[in-house]
Amino acid sequence: MKQAKYVAFSTQKGGAGKTTMTVIVASYLQYVKGYNVAIIDCDHPQYSISGIRKRDAEATVKDEYFKKMAYEQIKRLKKKPYPVTKSKPEDALEVAENMKKKNPDLDFIFFDLPGTANNNDVIHLVSHIEHIITPIVADRVDVVSSLMYAKTINETYVSIGKGKIKSIHMVWNKVDGREKTELYEVYEKVCGENGLPILKTFLPDSKRFRKETTMGRKAVFRSTVFPADKSLVRGSNLDKLVDEVLEIIKT
Repeated sequence: MKQAKYVAFSTQKGGAGKTTMTVIVASYLQYVKGYNVAIIDCDHPQYSISGIRKRDAEATVKDEYFKKMAYEQIKRLKKKPYPVTKSKPEDALEVAENMKKKNPDLDFIFFDLPGTANNNDVIHLVSHIEHIITPIVADRVDVVSSLMYAKTINETYVSIGKGKIKSIHMVWNKVDGREKTELYEVYEKVCGENGLPILKTFLPDSKRFRKETTMGRKAVFRSTVFPADKSLVRGSNLDKLVDEVLEIIKT
């Protein structure tokens, strides 16, 4: 049985993009890179990823285009869409263990966590996730919140070797424009001073990240049953992000 890696895009700041990143990275790994993944949706009460899976499932039944697309993908890859399972944070580790027993070929299990760090069940779950990536948006309030969250995890677990966390990184999301400005350099200096490395790859601010399998919208980006459309991946940095995440996990 493989030792499936536990990964989470995690922050306590809503709107930073953790759920979207979880979906697009998991789908790229599963449907493009050939890995076997699963998602445990712990983001009570909204369970956003479970909602995306429900819309995806409806689209592949009601829409002939997506129905055909799903059939051809299953035939080509010889595997069905990855599992998305709801769970309360306190039950998530047990759910993950059961997943691994049912599917011993799993490479990665992604956890979509609630946007809070003030809950003992969530804290316990976080301490068992091996690789944490915290999305940050270049807004002072957002940066401070995400920085404090990552700093707490780093000081409480990573730096002293407590828990099972092997790495924690920050990643810029919703970057305005093609190049980062001096503002980002200031924030990156602060992150560096707090021992929080930032990924080289950043994701731009783009409407493509919201494109789902809704009726009449054929080029999808955020989906649990399809990878991001190739035409939309260009310029999104998704492929580069996945490669960098894989490099960190395999190190």
